[in-house]
Amino acid sequence: MTILRTRYILAFWAPLAATWLMMGLEGPYITAIVARLPDAAFNLAAYGIAFSIALIVEAPIMMMLTASNALVRSRASLHALRRFTYTLNAILTVVLACIALPPVFGGLAGLMNLPTDIARLAQWTTVVVLPWPAAIGYRRFYQGLLVRAGRTRLVAYGTLIRLVAMSVAAAMLAWRSTLPGAVIGGLSLSVGVLAEAVASRWMSWQVVQGLEATAPTADERPLTTSSIVRFYYPLALTSVLSLITAPLVTFFISHSRRPIDSLAVLPVVNAFVFLFRSGAFAHQEVVVALAGAHREHEREIRRVTRLLGVVASGGLALTLLVRLADVWFRTVSGLPTDLAAFAILPVQALVLFPALEYLLACQRGLLILSRRTRTVTVGTAIEAIGIGVALAVCVGPLDLVGAVAAAVALMVGRVSANAFLGLALGRRAR
Repeated sequence: MTILRTRYILAFWAPLAATWLMMGLEGPYITAIVARLPDAAFNLAAYGIAFSIALIVEAPIMMMLTASNALVRSRASLHALRRFTYTLNAILTVVLACIALPPVFGGLAGLMNLPTDIARLAQWTTVVVLPWPAAIGYRRFYQGLLVRAGRTRLVAYGTLIRLVAMSVAAAMLAWRSTLPGAVIGGLSLSVGVLAEAVASRWMSWQVVQGLEATAPTADERPLTTSSIVRFYYPLALTSVLSLITAPLVTFFISHSRRPIDSLAVLPVVNAFVFLFRSGAFAHQEVVVALAGAHREHEREIRRVTRLLGVVASGGLALTLLVRLADVWFRTVSGLPTDLAAFAILPVQALVLFPALEYLLACQRGLLILSRRTRTVTVGTAIEAIGIGVALAVCVGPLDLVGAVAAAVALMVGRVSANAFLGLALGRRAR
C-alpha cells in the first residue's frame, strides 16, 4: 500500500481551501457594492432577506459535491447521480419560484413584519436569484467529479471566474442601469454562479469522458435512485440543520445582556473566525477523495488534520496575542472603538473552534466514505441541541453578555458533535 505524503495531501487541499476563502469574501463584497448605491439601508435589508431565503432553499443541494466525490466511479453511477441532481435542482427552483410569487412572498413579509418598500424590493431580488439553487447544484456536481479526479486547482479557477463575472456584472449594472441596489446585488450573484456552473462543466469535460468509458467494477455497489436517496437525504438534512443555529442564536441574544451590541458584533466575529476555519470545509472533500475506499490512508489524513487544526487555531490565537484582531475590527470591519474592544472576548472564547472544525471535517469525511450519512446528521442535530441548551443556560442562570454566551454555546455544541462522531468512528473501528 502506498503512503500519502503530507506534502501531497496539502497540495490537494490548498486550491479547495482557496475556493472556500473566496466564497467567504463574496458576501461582504456584494454588500459593500449595495451599500454604495442609493437608499443603502433599504436595499441592504432587502438583499439580506432575499439571500437568506435563497440560502435556505439551496441548503438541500449543498452536499452534492461530497456526493459526487464519494459515489461516482463509472458510467452507470455518473448517469444515476446526474439524473438525481437535475431532478433535485428542478424541485428547488420550483420551490423558490413559488416563494417569489407576490401572494406567497406577501404572506412571508407579513409574518416578518417587513415595511412595504423593503418587502417589494426583497420580492424582486428573490425573482432575480431564481437560478441560484440549480446553478449551485449543477456546478457542485461537476466540482465533485473534479475533486475525485484530483483536479482541485480547476475548482479554484471556477470560483475565480465566478468572482470576476460577478464583479463585472455588478460594475456594469451600477454604472449603466437604474435598478435598485438589492436587485443589482441579486443579479450579480446569479451571473456569478451561472458563469461558475458553465466553467465547471467545461473544465470537467475530460473527466466526464473518462467516466463515460468506465464500466462498473465488480466491487462497485449499484447506484439506484433509492440508494442515492438513502445516502443523500441525511446530508441534505445536515445542511438544513446547520442553518437552524443562526436564528436560534439571534433569538437568545435578543434576550441577553447588551443585546444590541452583541447582535452588532457577532456577524463581524463570525466572519473573522471564518477566515481561519474556512479551509476545514475543503478538508472534508480531501478526506472523502484520499482516505481510500477502506480507509487505508486514514492515519495520514488524521495527521494532516491535526497539523491544519493546530495551524488554524494557532493563527487565530496569534492575531489575539499581537492585537491584529483589534486592528481588523476597527479598520477593516469599521467597528467603533468600544465595539471593537467588545468583540475580542467572543473571539477568545472561539480560539479552538477552527481546530474543532478540521476535526469535524475529518470525522464527517470518514463516515461519508463508509456511507454512514445518518450518523453525520445525528451529529449535526446533537450540535444544534447542544447550542440551544448552552444558550439557555448562559443567557438564563449565568446571565452572560449575549456575544460571549453565543461563543460559549457554539463551542459546547461543536465539542458535543466531535465527541459523538468520535465515539461512532471508534465503535466502527472496533
